[in-house]
Amino acid sequence: MPDPTLPSATPDFLQHDRPPVPDLAVPRGVQPFHLQAGPVRGRLIRLGPLAEVLLTRHENHPAVARLLGQALALTAGLAAALKYRGSFSLQAKGDGAVPMLLADCTEAGALRGYARAEPAALAAALAVDAEAEAAALLGQGYLAFTCDQGPEMDRYQGIVAIEGATLADMTGHYFRTSEQLRTHVRLACAHTPAGWRASAFIMERVAVGGGIAPEAAEGSPEEEAQEEAWRTALALAGTLTEAEMLDDALPPDQVLHRLFHAEGLALDRPRPLSYGCRCSRARLAGVLAGFPEEDLDHMAEAGAITMTCEFCNLDFCFDRAEIRGMDAGGSAGGGLSRYILGAAGCHGTKPRRQPAVHSIGVLPCRHGAPRCCCRCWPRPAAGGAMPFRRRSARSASGT
Repeated sequence: MPDPTLPSATPDFLQHDRPPVPDLAVPRGVQPFHLQAGPVRGRLIRLGPLAEVLLTRHENHPAVARLLGQALALTAGLAAALKYRGSFSLQAKGDGAVPMLLADCTEAGALRGYARAEPAALAAALAVDAEAEAAALLGQGYLAFTCDQGPEMDRYQGIVAIEGATLADMTGHYFRTSEQLRTHVRLACAHTPAGWRASAFIMERVAVGGGIAPEAAEGSPEEEAQEEAWRTALALAGTLTEAEMLDDALPPDQVLHRLFHAEGLALDRPRPLSYGCRCSRARLAGVLAGFPEEDLDHMAEAGAITMTCEFCNLDFCFDRAEIRGMDAGGSAGGGLSRYILGAAGCHGTKPRRQPAVHSIGVLPCRHGAPRCCCRCWPRPAAGGAMPFRRRSARSASGT
């Protein structure tokens, strides 16, 4: 099997193989639960060794890795509450030391994430507070949650301003203002003797019967009983420690039993999580095929074009002679390139010269190709590094 990051005799559009990235899954990554004695449901998320694999793809400062680990665990927990086919993503974009934070998870639990830090701004922020939380790192900006079920389905998206000191606070602000849903969110990420570990605890107040039965009338004894059950659950959840959340030797069901054994705890079927970067040689070839020939020539160095996936931090090298771009009329080139571009099934924007970066998945489209593999999401902001970028062959090799 050819290395999908390098040119080979196999046509690019046929190379959908997984690149050389870790093949790791955590079978019980998400443990859903509900309380039979009250209007409460939730999830306990434990990434386990998956956190180490995801957070070490880049050499981030521990403060940045901790923030990204929290985002990954949070995204996995929010995605597990939805019934969908596609991807659920969290993006925070601000003007601080970490201007871009992204995590997304598929319905199957495939998880990936990326954080971009500005070294000078990060050093300044950490000089003020060595344990800087999300607000100090992200600065002013917005937090966006998106459920993308593909081009045939409407995309659901919620965007709020960044409010709160921690990522958990920001998530609570989103649910209060956008969803009117009472939630309790606790996030933890730390480097342990076993490596990086990340966890999330998410609890929601729902209608009796998990949303099937109607809410009790305001002021009625039933309503007061439901409110008291929620307050009790909050008090018990407040005793959960970071050590319990991150301890591999303590199974999730035991953690939940410690908290809610007297409240009618019922465990639902656990869900797996896995390493989930979805880059492929065929997909990136489709991106390149959307550029004019002149731009492709400008990208090439020593006859090669190199693109880097920021999620898994792998370089994909393409032979310039094998890439056919757009013609002067804005139509795709012939042969295999036209097939690749058509298979991308993506949206179009106005071309630009000298694209700085490329993106796949859920971030703003900046490369401006007539067709692209990103979905130009979300629209409120542009700029900043995307998860896919074009680099010259020389800079990719470090020479």
